[in-house]
Amino acid sequence: MNKRLYPADPILVIDDEEAILLSVDTTLQLAGISNVLTCADSRQAMSIISQRPPSVILLDLNMPHLDGEAILEQITNQNPQIPVIIITGRIDAETAVECMKSGAFDYIVKPVDENRLIASVKKSIQYGALHQENIALKEQLREGQLKHPEAFAKIITSSPKMLLLFNYVESAAMTPEPVLIRGETGTGKELIARAIHQVSGIPGEFVAINVAGLDDNVFSDTLFGHVKGAFTGADTDRPGLIEKAAHGTLFLDEIGDLSPISQIKLLRLLQEKEYMPLGRDTNKTSSARIVASTHVDLWDLQQKEIFRQDLHYRLRTHRIILPPLRERKEDLGELVDHFVQCAAETLKKKQPRIPEELIALLESYNFPGNIRELQAMVFDAIAQNSNGILPLAVFRQHISRTQQDEAKHHTRDAKGGIPITFADPLPTIKQATRLLVEEAMHRAGNNQTTAASLLGISQQALSKRLKNLE
Repeated sequence: MNKRLYPADPILVIDDEEAILLSVDTTLQLAGISNVLTCADSRQAMSIISQRPPSVILLDLNMPHLDGEAILEQITNQNPQIPVIIITGRIDAETAVECMKSGAFDYIVKPVDENRLIASVKKSIQYGALHQENIALKEQLREGQLKHPEAFAKIITSSPKMLLLFNYVESAAMTPEPVLIRGETGTGKELIARAIHQVSGIPGEFVAINVAGLDDNVFSDTLFGHVKGAFTGADTDRPGLIEKAAHGTLFLDEIGDLSPISQIKLLRLLQEKEYMPLGRDTNKTSSARIVASTHVDLWDLQQKEIFRQDLHYRLRTHRIILPPLRERKEDLGELVDHFVQCAAETLKKKQPRIPEELIALLESYNFPGNIRELQAMVFDAIAQNSNGILPLAVFRQHISRTQQDEAKHHTRDAKGGIPITFADPLPTIKQATRLLVEEAMHRAGNNQTTAASLLGISQQALSKRLKNLE
Protein backbone atom coordinates (compact mmCIF):
# COMPACT_ATOMS: atom_id res chain seq x y z
CA MET A 1 0.00 0.00 0.00
CA ASN A 2 1.37 3.44 -0.95
CA LYS A 3 2.24 5.73 1.94
CA ARG A 4 -0.22 8.60 2.25
CA LEU A 5 1.35 11.99 1.54
CA TYR A 6 1.08 14.86 4.01
CA PRO A 7 -0.36 17.39 3.52
CA ALA A 8 -2.91 16.37 0.91
CA ASP A 9 -2.01 19.37 -1.27
CA PRO A 10 1.74 19.81 -1.81
CA ILE A 11 4.21 22.27 -0.35
CA LEU A 12 5.74 24.17 -3.29
CA VAL A 13 9.32 25.44 -2.87
CA ILE A 14 10.43 28.06 -5.45
CA ASP A 15 14.17 28.86 -5.47
CA ASP A 16 16.80 29.05 -8.20
CA GLU A 17 19.47 27.37 -6.02
CA GLU A 18 19.33 23.57 -6.30
CA ALA A 19 21.18 23.20 -2.99
CA ILE A 20 18.48 25.21 -1.18
CA LEU A 21 15.72 23.16 -2.82
CA LEU A 22 17.38 19.90 -1.76
CA SER A 23 18.00 21.14 1.79
CA VAL A 24 14.42 22.35 2.30
CA ASP A 25 12.95 19.20 0.76
CA THR A 26 15.08 16.94 2.98
CA THR A 27 14.28 18.91 6.14
CA LEU A 28 10.53 18.77 5.51
CA GLN A 29 10.57 15.07 4.59
CA LEU A 30 12.39 14.20 7.84
CA ALA A 31 9.75 16.19 9.75
CA GLY A 32 6.96 14.05 8.25
CA ILE A 33 5.94 16.65 5.65
CA SER A 34 6.22 14.32 2.69
CA ASN A 35 4.27 16.04 -0.08
CA VAL A 36 6.85 18.52 -1.41
CA LEU A 37 7.31 19.94 -4.92
CA THR A 38 10.32 22.02 -5.97
CA CYS A 39 10.68 24.58 -8.75
CA ALA A 40 14.06 25.98 -9.83
CA ASP A 41 12.75 28.15 -12.70
CA SER A 42 10.62 31.05 -11.51
CA ARG A 43 9.00 31.33 -14.95
CA GLN A 44 7.25 27.97 -14.39
CA ALA A 45 5.93 28.79 -10.91
CA MET A 46 2.48 30.15 -11.82
CA SER A 47 1.89 27.29 -14.27
CA ILE A 48 2.56 24.75 -11.49
CA ILE A 49 0.30 26.64 -9.09
CA SER A 50 -2.57 26.80 -11.60
CA GLN A 51 -2.36 23.07 -12.38
CA ARG A 52 -2.53 22.03 -8.71
CA PRO A 53 -2.83 24.76 -6.07
CA PRO A 54 -0.43 23.95 -3.23
CA SER A 55 -1.27 24.18 0.48
CA VAL A 56 1.80 26.36 1.19
CA ILE A 57 4.38 28.14 -0.99
CA LEU A 58 7.99 28.83 0.05
CA LEU A 59 9.24 31.62 -2.20
CA ASP A 60 12.76 33.01 -2.68
CA LEU A 61 12.92 36.73 -3.41
CA ASN A 62 16.14 36.98 -5.42
CA MET A 63 15.83 34.87 -8.59
CA PRO A 64 16.70 35.43 -12.27
CA HIS A 65 14.01 35.87 -14.95
CA LEU A 66 11.15 36.61 -12.51
CA ASP A 67 11.81 37.76 -8.95
CA GLY A 68 9.86 36.70 -5.89
CA GLU A 69 8.05 39.99 -5.44
CA ALA A 70 6.49 39.72 -8.90
CA ILE A 71 5.41 36.12 -8.24
CA LEU A 72 3.98 37.10 -4.84
CA GLU A 73 1.85 39.79 -6.47
CA GLN A 74 0.42 37.24 -8.93
CA ILE A 75 -0.26 34.72 -6.16
CA THR A 76 -2.07 37.24 -3.93
CA ASN A 77 -4.21 38.32 -6.90
CA GLN A 78 -5.05 34.85 -8.23
CA ASN A 79 -4.73 32.55 -5.15
CA PRO A 80 -5.02 34.74 -2.03
CA GLN A 81 -5.98 31.73 0.11
CA ILE A 82 -2.53 30.09 -0.22
CA PRO A 83 -0.09 31.00 2.59
CA VAL A 84 3.26 32.22 1.18
CA ILE A 85 6.50 32.02 3.20
CA ILE A 86 9.23 34.33 1.92
CA ILE A 87 12.84 33.04 1.97
CA THR A 88 15.41 35.83 1.87
CA GLY A 89 19.03 36.76 2.62
CA ARG A 90 19.72 38.98 5.63
CA ILE A 91 20.24 42.05 3.43
CA ASP A 92 16.65 41.69 2.19
CA ALA A 93 14.92 41.51 5.58
CA GLU A 94 13.22 44.90 5.08
CA THR A 95 11.95 43.77 1.68
CA ALA A 96 10.57 40.60 3.29
CA VAL A 97 8.62 42.71 5.78
CA GLU A 98 7.20 44.71 2.91
CA CYS A 99 6.21 41.43 1.23
CA MET A 100 4.29 40.45 4.37
CA LYS A 101 2.40 43.71 4.14
CA SER A 102 1.62 42.71 0.55
CA GLY A 103 0.12 39.39 1.62
CA ALA A 104 2.94 36.99 2.57
CA PHE A 105 2.21 34.79 5.61
CA ASP A 106 5.74 34.64 7.06
CA TYR A 107 9.40 35.06 6.15
CA ILE A 108 12.59 33.09 6.86
CA VAL A 109 16.12 34.49 6.66
CA LYS A 110 18.93 32.53 4.98
CA PRO A 111 20.74 30.43 6.00
CA VAL A 112 17.53 28.59 6.78
CA ASP A 113 17.19 27.34 10.36
CA GLU A 114 15.57 23.88 10.23
CA ASN A 115 13.41 24.30 13.35
CA ARG A 116 12.22 27.72 12.19
CA LEU A 117 11.39 26.30 8.76
CA ILE A 118 9.41 23.34 10.10
CA ALA A 119 7.48 25.48 12.60
CA SER A 120 6.57 28.06 9.94
CA VAL A 121 5.42 25.44 7.42
CA LYS A 122 3.31 23.60 10.01
CA LYS A 123 1.72 26.87 11.11
CA SER A 124 0.98 27.74 7.48
CA ILE A 125 -0.60 24.33 6.83
CA GLN A 126 -2.85 24.80 9.84
CA TYR A 127 -3.79 28.33 8.77
CA GLY A 128 -4.64 27.16 5.25
CA ALA A 129 -6.75 24.27 6.55
CA LEU A 130 -8.72 26.56 8.87
CA HIS A 131 -9.25 29.04 6.05
CA GLN A 132 -10.65 26.31 3.80
CA GLU A 133 -12.81 25.01 6.63
CA ASN A 134 -14.34 28.45 7.23
CA ILE A 135 -15.19 28.74 3.54
CA ALA A 136 -16.72 25.25 3.48
CA LEU A 137 -18.69 25.89 6.67
CA LYS A 138 -20.16 29.11 5.31
CA GLU A 139 -21.19 27.34 2.10
CA GLN A 140 -22.83 24.46 3.99
CA LEU A 141 -24.66 26.75 6.38
CA ARG A 142 -25.89 28.76 3.41
CA GLU A 143 -27.10 25.61 1.66
CA GLY A 144 -28.48 24.07 4.86
CA GLN A 145 -27.91 20.56 3.55
CA LEU A 146 -25.64 17.73 4.65
CA LYS A 147 -23.21 16.27 2.13
CA HIS A 148 -22.79 13.04 4.11
CA PRO A 149 -26.12 12.33 5.86
CA GLU A 150 -25.22 8.62 6.07
CA ALA A 151 -22.49 9.47 8.60
CA PHE A 152 -25.15 10.67 11.06
CA ALA A 153 -27.65 7.85 10.50
CA LYS A 154 -27.13 6.41 14.01
CA ILE A 155 -27.91 9.74 15.67
CA ILE A 156 -31.69 9.98 16.08
CA THR A 157 -32.72 13.62 15.83
CA SER A 158 -34.84 16.21 14.06
CA SER A 159 -33.58 19.02 16.27
CA PRO A 160 -32.54 22.14 14.29
CA LYS A 161 -29.77 22.62 16.87
CA MET A 162 -28.35 19.16 16.10
CA LEU A 163 -28.69 19.54 12.33
CA LEU A 164 -26.75 22.81 12.50
CA LEU A 165 -24.09 21.04 14.54
CA PHE A 166 -23.87 18.28 11.87
CA ASN A 167 -23.01 20.95 9.30
CA TYR A 168 -20.10 22.10 11.43
CA VAL A 169 -18.97 18.50 11.99
CA GLU A 170 -18.80 17.94 8.22
CA SER A 171 -16.57 20.98 7.79
CA ALA A 172 -14.29 20.18 10.73
CA ALA A 173 -13.95 16.57 9.58
CA MET A 174 -12.25 17.60 6.35
CA THR A 175 -9.21 19.11 8.13
CA PRO A 176 -6.44 17.11 9.86
CA GLU A 177 -6.60 19.28 12.99
CA PRO A 178 -7.70 17.99 16.43
CA VAL A 179 -11.36 18.11 17.46
CA LEU A 180 -12.60 18.52 21.04
CA ILE A 181 -16.12 17.26 21.78
CA ARG A 182 -17.74 18.39 25.01
CA GLY A 183 -21.01 17.06 26.34
CA GLU A 184 -22.64 15.58 29.40
CA THR A 185 -22.54 11.83 29.99
CA GLY A 186 -24.87 10.03 27.61
CA THR A 187 -25.15 12.74 24.93
CA GLY A 188 -23.47 10.69 22.18
CA LYS A 189 -19.89 12.01 22.05
CA GLU A 190 -18.47 8.82 20.53
CA LEU A 191 -21.18 8.78 17.84
CA ILE A 192 -20.07 12.27 16.80
CA ALA A 193 -16.42 11.16 16.81
CA ARG A 194 -17.29 8.23 14.54
CA ALA A 195 -19.20 10.58 12.23
CA ILE A 196 -16.11 12.81 11.99
CA HIS A 197 -14.03 9.79 11.02
CA GLN A 198 -16.53 8.63 8.41
CA VAL A 199 -16.96 12.06 6.82
CA SER A 200 -13.19 12.63 6.68
CA GLY A 201 -12.76 9.72 4.28
CA ILE A 202 -9.34 8.86 5.71
CA PRO A 203 -8.44 5.21 5.04
CA GLY A 204 -7.25 4.13 8.49
CA GLU A 205 -9.22 2.68 11.41
CA PHE A 206 -11.28 4.43 14.07
CA VAL A 207 -9.63 3.52 17.39
CA ALA A 208 -11.24 4.53 20.69
CA ILE A 209 -9.91 4.50 24.25
CA ASN A 210 -11.23 5.88 27.54
CA VAL A 211 -8.24 7.50 29.25
CA ALA A 212 -10.01 8.16 32.58
CA GLY A 213 -8.11 6.56 35.44
CA LEU A 214 -5.06 5.55 33.39
CA ASP A 215 -1.75 6.29 35.12
CA ASP A 216 1.11 7.53 32.97
CA ASN A 217 2.76 4.14 32.46
CA VAL A 218 -0.46 2.47 31.33
CA PHE A 219 -1.34 5.48 29.16
CA SER A 220 2.09 5.48 27.48
CA ASP A 221 2.14 1.73 26.91
CA THR A 222 -1.44 1.68 25.61
CA LEU A 223 -1.04 4.59 23.22
CA PHE A 224 2.60 4.43 22.21
CA GLY A 225 3.40 0.72 22.67
CA HIS A 226 6.74 -0.73 23.74
CA VAL A 227 9.77 -2.57 22.38
CA LYS A 228 11.02 -5.94 23.53
CA GLY A 229 12.80 -5.70 26.89
CA ALA A 230 11.32 -2.31 27.79
CA PHE A 231 10.20 -3.73 31.15
CA THR A 232 9.80 -7.06 32.91
CA GLY A 233 7.41 -9.19 30.87
CA ALA A 234 7.89 -7.25 27.62
CA ASP A 235 8.91 -10.34 25.64
CA THR A 236 8.00 -8.91 22.23
CA ASP A 237 7.47 -5.58 20.53
CA ARG A 238 3.92 -4.32 20.90
CA PRO A 239 2.59 -1.43 18.81
CA GLY A 240 0.37 1.08 20.57
CA LEU A 241 -3.06 2.35 19.58
CA ILE A 242 -1.52 5.38 17.86
CA GLU A 243 0.10 3.00 15.38
CA LYS A 244 -3.13 1.03 15.00
CA ALA A 245 -4.86 4.32 14.12
CA ALA A 246 -2.29 5.20 11.43
CA HIS A 247 -3.96 7.29 8.68
CA GLY A 248 -7.12 6.99 10.75
CA THR A 249 -8.69 8.51 13.88
CA LEU A 250 -7.64 8.07 17.51
CA PHE A 251 -10.55 8.93 19.84
CA LEU A 252 -9.50 9.82 23.41
CA ASP A 253 -12.56 9.75 25.66
CA GLU A 254 -12.66 11.66 28.98
CA ILE A 255 -9.50 13.64 28.21
CA GLY A 256 -10.11 15.86 31.24
CA ASP A 257 -9.00 13.03 33.55
CA LEU A 258 -5.54 12.70 31.96
CA SER A 259 -2.58 12.90 34.36
CA PRO A 260 -0.19 15.89 34.12
CA ILE A 261 2.72 13.78 32.79
CA SER A 262 0.51 12.14 30.17
CA GLN A 263 -0.73 15.60 29.13
CA ILE A 264 2.85 16.60 28.25
CA LYS A 265 3.29 13.50 26.06
CA LEU A 266 -0.02 14.12 24.32
CA LEU A 267 0.93 17.75 23.69
CA ARG A 268 4.14 16.65 21.94
CA LEU A 269 2.15 14.20 19.83
CA LEU A 270 -0.21 16.99 18.75
CA GLN A 271 2.49 19.60 18.12
CA GLU A 272 5.21 17.51 16.51
CA LYS A 273 3.22 14.44 15.40
CA GLU A 274 5.90 12.41 17.16
CA TYR A 275 5.86 9.86 19.99
CA MET A 276 8.30 7.47 21.64
CA PRO A 277 7.35 3.85 22.45
CA LEU A 278 8.54 2.62 25.86
CA GLY A 279 12.10 1.37 25.70
CA ARG A 280 12.91 3.11 22.43
CA ASP A 281 15.36 6.02 22.22
CA THR A 282 14.19 7.50 18.91
CA ASN A 283 10.88 9.07 17.95
CA LYS A 284 8.27 7.65 15.58
CA THR A 285 5.97 9.76 13.42
CA SER A 286 2.19 9.61 13.80
CA SER A 287 -0.30 9.99 10.95
CA ALA A 288 -3.41 9.59 13.16
CA ARG A 289 -5.98 12.34 13.52
CA ILE A 290 -6.83 13.09 17.18
CA VAL A 291 -10.41 13.53 18.40
CA ALA A 292 -10.92 13.99 22.15
CA SER A 293 -13.99 14.28 24.35
CA THR A 294 -14.82 15.40 27.86
CA HIS A 295 -17.87 15.84 30.07
CA VAL A 296 -16.16 18.49 32.21
CA ASP A 297 -15.32 22.13 31.56
CA LEU A 298 -11.64 22.21 30.57
CA TRP A 299 -11.60 25.99 31.07
CA ASP A 300 -12.41 25.38 34.72
CA LEU A 301 -9.69 22.71 35.01
CA GLN A 302 -7.27 25.05 33.27
CA GLN A 303 -7.99 27.83 35.80
CA LYS A 304 -7.36 25.35 38.62
CA GLU A 305 -4.07 24.34 36.93
CA ILE A 306 -5.27 20.75 36.61
CA PHE A 307 -5.25 20.81 32.81
CA ARG A 308 -2.49 22.37 30.72
CA GLN A 309 -3.40 25.59 28.91
CA ASP A 310 -1.26 24.81 25.85
CA LEU A 311 -2.78 21.33 25.49
CA HIS A 312 -6.28 22.77 25.83
CA TYR A 313 -5.62 25.25 23.03
CA ARG A 314 -4.16 22.54 20.78
CA LEU A 315 -7.11 20.20 21.33
CA ARG A 316 -9.79 22.80 20.71
CA THR A 317 -8.78 23.78 17.16
CA HIS A 318 -12.30 22.59 16.38
CA ARG A 319 -14.74 22.54 19.31
CA ILE A 320 -18.09 20.78 19.31
CA ILE A 321 -20.53 21.19 22.22
CA LEU A 322 -23.33 18.62 22.31
CA PRO A 323 -26.64 19.79 23.82
CA PRO A 324 -28.13 17.66 26.63
CA LEU A 325 -31.41 15.85 26.00
CA ARG A 326 -33.32 18.40 28.11
CA GLU A 327 -32.44 21.01 25.45
CA ARG A 328 -33.70 18.89 22.53
CA LYS A 329 -36.91 17.42 23.89
CA GLU A 330 -38.44 17.59 20.41
CA ASP A 331 -36.46 14.39 19.78
CA LEU A 332 -38.13 12.43 22.60
CA GLY A 333 -40.81 10.90 20.35
CA GLU A 334 -38.31 9.64 17.76
CA LEU A 335 -35.93 8.37 20.41
CA VAL A 336 -38.64 6.46 22.28
CA ASP A 337 -39.87 4.85 19.04
CA HIS A 338 -36.31 3.86 18.16
CA PHE A 339 -35.45 2.40 21.57
CA VAL A 340 -38.79 0.56 21.82
CA GLN A 341 -38.06 -1.13 18.48
CA CYS A 342 -34.46 -1.96 19.46
CA ALA A 343 -35.44 -3.27 22.89
CA ALA A 344 -38.25 -5.42 21.52
CA GLU A 345 -35.87 -6.99 18.97
CA THR A 346 -33.13 -7.54 21.55
CA LEU A 347 -35.48 -9.06 24.15
CA LYS A 348 -37.41 -10.99 21.47
CA LYS A 349 -40.72 -9.46 22.49
CA LYS A 350 -43.61 -8.07 20.50
CA GLN A 351 -43.35 -4.31 20.12
CA PRO A 352 -45.85 -2.75 22.59
CA ARG A 353 -48.07 0.27 22.06
CA ILE A 354 -46.71 3.53 23.42
CA PRO A 355 -49.27 5.34 25.63
CA GLU A 356 -50.05 8.94 24.72
CA GLU A 357 -49.21 10.21 28.20
CA LEU A 358 -45.59 8.97 28.03
CA ILE A 359 -44.11 11.84 26.03
CA ALA A 360 -45.71 14.45 28.30
CA LEU A 361 -44.30 12.61 31.31
CA LEU A 362 -40.81 12.50 29.78
CA GLU A 363 -40.95 16.16 28.77
CA SER A 364 -41.37 17.06 32.44
CA TYR A 365 -38.10 15.29 33.33
CA ASN A 366 -34.57 16.73 33.02
CA PHE A 367 -32.70 13.49 32.17
CA PRO A 368 -29.42 13.89 34.06
CA GLY A 369 -28.21 10.76 32.25
CA ASN A 370 -29.40 12.07 28.88
CA ILE A 371 -30.06 9.68 25.97
CA ARG A 372 -28.34 6.74 27.65
CA GLU A 373 -30.71 7.11 30.61
CA LEU A 374 -33.75 7.20 28.31
CA GLN A 375 -32.54 4.05 26.56
CA ALA A 376 -32.18 2.25 29.90
CA MET A 377 -35.68 3.34 30.95
CA VAL A 378 -37.21 2.03 27.72
CA PHE A 379 -35.38 -1.32 27.94
CA ASP A 380 -36.52 -1.76 31.55
CA ALA A 381 -40.12 -0.99 30.54
CA ILE A 382 -40.01 -3.45 27.63
CA ALA A 383 -38.61 -6.16 29.92
CA GLN A 384 -41.51 -5.64 32.36
CA ASN A 385 -44.20 -5.30 29.69
CA SER A 386 -46.83 -8.03 29.76
CA ASN A 387 -50.06 -6.60 28.29
CA GLY A 388 -48.94 -5.08 24.98
CA ILE A 389 -48.80 -1.51 26.36
CA LEU A 390 -45.57 0.12 27.45
CA PRO A 391 -46.01 0.45 31.25
CA LEU A 392 -46.00 4.07 32.41
CA ALA A 393 -45.40 2.94 35.98
CA VAL A 394 -41.82 1.94 35.16
CA PHE A 395 -41.04 5.45 33.90
CA ARG A 396 -42.78 7.14 36.85
CA GLN A 397 -40.88 4.98 39.34
CA HIS A 398 -37.55 5.74 37.68
CA ILE A 399 -38.23 9.49 37.59
CA SER A 400 -39.40 9.46 41.21
CA ARG A 401 -36.32 7.57 42.41
CA THR A 402 -33.98 9.91 40.53
CA GLN A 403 -35.70 13.02 41.85
CA GLN A 404 -35.55 11.68 45.42
CA ASP A 405 -31.84 10.93 45.05
CA GLU A 406 -31.23 14.41 43.66
CA ALA A 407 -33.14 15.95 46.56
CA LYS A 408 -30.98 14.04 49.07
CA HIS A 409 -27.78 15.31 47.49
CA HIS A 410 -29.07 18.79 46.68
CA THR A 411 -27.08 21.67 48.12
CA ARG A 412 -28.92 22.89 51.18
CA ASP A 413 -28.84 26.31 52.80
CA ALA A 414 -27.90 27.04 56.39
CA LYS A 415 -31.42 26.23 57.62
CA GLY A 416 -31.34 22.84 55.94
CA GLY A 417 -33.95 23.57 53.27
CA ILE A 418 -33.73 23.31 49.49
CA PRO A 419 -32.84 26.78 48.15
CA ILE A 420 -35.77 28.70 46.66
CA THR A 421 -36.30 32.39 45.88
CA PHE A 422 -39.37 34.07 47.38
CA ALA A 423 -41.02 37.34 46.48
CA ASP A 424 -41.23 40.18 48.96
CA PRO A 425 -43.63 40.13 50.72
CA LEU A 426 -43.92 36.34 51.11
CA PRO A 427 -46.82 34.69 49.28
CA THR A 428 -49.58 33.13 51.31
CA ILE A 429 -49.86 29.34 51.51
CA LYS A 430 -52.77 29.48 49.06
CA GLN A 431 -50.81 31.66 46.61
CA ALA A 432 -47.72 29.44 46.85
CA THR A 433 -49.83 26.32 46.33
CA ARG A 434 -51.47 27.85 43.26
CA LEU A 435 -48.07 28.75 41.76
CA LEU A 436 -46.68 25.27 42.45
CA VAL A 437 -49.70 23.49 40.99
CA GLU A 438 -49.78 25.75 37.91
CA GLU A 439 -46.06 25.16 37.28
CA ALA A 440 -46.50 21.38 37.62
CA MET A 441 -49.44 21.41 35.19
CA HIS A 442 -47.42 23.52 32.74
CA ARG A 443 -44.44 21.14 32.87
CA ALA A 444 -46.74 18.14 32.47
CA GLY A 445 -48.54 19.55 29.45
CA ASN A 446 -51.78 19.77 31.48
CA ASN A 447 -51.70 16.02 32.16
CA GLN A 448 -52.96 15.62 35.74
CA THR A 449 -51.42 12.19 36.30
CA THR A 450 -47.97 13.43 35.29
CA ALA A 451 -48.34 16.68 37.28
CA ALA A 452 -49.39 14.73 40.38
CA SER A 453 -46.28 12.58 40.01
CA LEU A 454 -44.09 15.71 39.90
CA LEU A 455 -45.76 17.07 43.06
CA GLY A 456 -45.56 13.75 44.92
CA ILE A 457 -49.32 13.49 45.46
CA SER A 458 -52.09 11.34 44.03
CA GLN A 459 -54.04 12.31 40.93
CA GLN A 460 -57.20 12.54 43.03
CA ALA A 461 -55.51 14.95 45.48
CA LEU A 462 -54.33 17.14 42.64
CA SER A 463 -57.79 17.16 41.07
CA LYS A 464 -59.25 18.31 44.39
CA ARG A 465 -56.67 21.12 44.71
CA LEU A 466 -57.39 22.29 41.15
CA LYS A 467 -61.09 22.55 41.98
CA ASN A 468 -60.32 24.53 45.15
CA LEU A 469 -58.21 26.95 43.12
CA GLU A 470 -60.98 27.72 40.66
